[in-house]
Amino acid sequence: MKEISVEELKEKIDQHEDFQLIDVREEFEYETSNLNGENIPLAQVLIEKDKIRKDKPVVVHCRSGKRSAQAILLLEKEGYTNLANLEGGILAWRDAFDPDMQVY
Repeated sequence: MKEISVEELKEKIDQHEDFQLIDVREEFEYETSNLNGENIPLAQVLIEKDKIRKDKPVVVHCRSGKRSAQAILLLEKEGYTNLANLEGGILAWRDAFDPDMQVY
């Protein structure tokens, strides 16, 4: 499974790269704090897979990297080859860039 660091993600955002960011946490977690990605909870990833692009890079994240890894494994079985897991999830983002971020 391809992984991306929070530093690499920040660089993509800062350089306005064309990619999709998917947050697989629950809606209440997303409402607490998010990285402006699209919220598709893990339990709904296969149901809502049509919202996930196949024609450009996709970074998937959650709180710590475990649920996003599960989501990627599910999606790879559906033919996705353009996915990267955010190492450490939003917790790593908070630790690196935003220590005041509220994380459930």
